[in-house]
Amino acid sequence: MSDRLAVLPQYLLPKQALTAFGGRVASTPAGPATTRLIEWFIKRYNVDMTEAAHGDPAGYKTFNEFFTRALKPGVRPIAKADLVCPVDGAVSQHGRIEGDQIFQAKGHRYSTSALVGGDTTLAKQFENGHFATIYLSPRDYHRIHMPCDGRLRRMIYVPGALFSVNPTTARGVPGLFARNERVVCVFDSARGPFVLVLVGATIVGSMATVWHGVVNPPRTRDVREWAYDGKQVALKKGEEMGRFLLGSTVVLLFPDLPLAFNPTWAPQRAVRLGELMANKT
Repeated sequence: MSDRLAVLPQYLLPKQALTAFGGRVASTPAGPATTRLIEWFIKRYNVDMTEAAHGDPAGYKTFNEFFTRALKPGVRPIAKADLVCPVDGAVSQHGRIEGDQIFQAKGHRYSTSALVGGDTTLAKQFENGHFATIYLSPRDYHRIHMPCDGRLRRMIYVPGALFSVNPTTARGVPGLFARNERVVCVFDSARGPFVLVLVGATIVGSMATVWHGVVNPPRTRDVREWAYDGKQVALKKGEEMGRFLLGSTVVLLFPDLPLAFNPTWAPQRAVRLGELMANKT
């Protein structure tokens, strides 16, 4: 079966309603029922609870508490690199931005402008730059950390669809990451601006940042924006910046500066928070 046929049912599903229902279930404390759901999920997706700060499923009041669980100190050392991987997950794609075009999968590209919500001035800063797209599977740790030191400038909520973001959907849905709901975080760093985009998906109840809290819901039809120029939100490399309440994808954009990605990175390669992502050259 082709990827386009495989994802056809997603066009027909009531994705917004399913996501709202999933968010309610995941945030509701249900005692033993919550524990049974967590135990099933751990077994189904082979979640490594030996790394969790709290390894007992019964210790989580809601599924979201479990899903956004903290890790034990020291289990994700931060590499001595200019840019480190911000999440646990798997490489979807990475490399050069060709003009304003980001490679999604064979036969599919999307523009930087579309990704950031139509802001052409912001997108222009990443023309011919670099990008990395990393997919977080259900079994992964779902907090997002900083790839380098950064000072927050803006946050933009962009409404959109809620397709799944797994590899099959990335191959089958054109412009997927610029089509789904997303939160665009714009930072300044010692090497210029960079963007970290949290992409929503089916059953992703919400996305949150450490400086704002839950960004969605509410889900609106309009782009929303927050400016932080006077608020001095500064985060260090490896520090937590946000989390997904149920899984998704992150997309990073960097400007056209000399940069060499980890030579072992390739599509579908598993990656871990804190490992070397790229160094300046």
